[in-house]
Amino acid sequence: MTNALKTTFLLALITGLFLAVGSVLGGQRGMVFAFVLAVVLNFTSYFFSDKIALTMSRAQPVTREQLPRLYAIVERLCGKANLPMPKLYVTPDDSPNAFATGRNPQHASVAVTRGILDLLNDDEMEGVLAHELGHVRNRDILISSVAATLAGAITMLARMAYWAELFGGFGGGGGDSRDRRGGAISALAMLILAPIAAVMIQLAISRSREYGADATGAHLTGNPYALASALAKLDAYSKRIPMAASPSTAHLWIVQPRLDWASLFSTHPPIPKRIERLTNQPADLYINR
Repeated sequence: MTNALKTTFLLALITGLFLAVGSVLGGQRGMVFAFVLAVVLNFTSYFFSDKIALTMSRAQPVTREQLPRLYAIVERLCGKANLPMPKLYVTPDDSPNAFATGRNPQHASVAVTRGILDLLNDDEMEGVLAHELGHVRNRDILISSVAATLAGAITMLARMAYWAELFGGFGGGGGDSRDRRGGAISALAMLILAPIAAVMIQLAISRSREYGADATGAHLTGNPYALASALAKLDAYSKRIPMAASPSTAHLWIVQPRLDWASLFSTHPPIPKRIERLTNQPADLYINR
């Protein structure tokens, strides 16, 4: 219920934001245009946000014949969790990571990077996949997927405002050159602030969801130490091989990609704290070995 309310809030927020910008830039005509755009965006966010996230991550579907190890682990975990089998994907990234997306357990997808397949042993891989299925079971994949789409939409809105102000709004042909220079300055400011606004929307996603998925994953496998070991490896290797991920999808991954200034607005708890919660032991036992 909480995730459903948060999703509704995010969709309402982006609608209000579009209407406000449309009104400022184009008056009543701009509001109408922005409303239509917001309706399309909300529909797309709800029904297709998972496909958008997979596309942005360059994920490709894999068959049982291609990755029998992956299918065997996920099928075993789904049986324990009483979940339908999700669609499985692999991204071409060498940096080890994984994420789950979809609007509900019946429309869920799990993606792993090429790098994680070579890095983790079977127990550690099971821990990571159990964590991702924990997101599915806890039903927090919808809000994560919607937030990814809306974060990208804010940047799109900023670019739309940039061009609209340069050329006089949705009505076209506005102002003298001095007015247009002023519009360009304010539009440039909006372009700078847009990524920050996108990250702030991602922060609507509680950090506790990662702790919850860790706990659910550990319960499914009965082996929290394997997930703790996997998190330590993923954290170490993500520093050596940074992932070229979009800030709008960074919150989806089990270990948040390192994205320069955007990492200051992390949607993930620190890895050491996650390990300590899983094992009731100092994280140094796993991170420094």
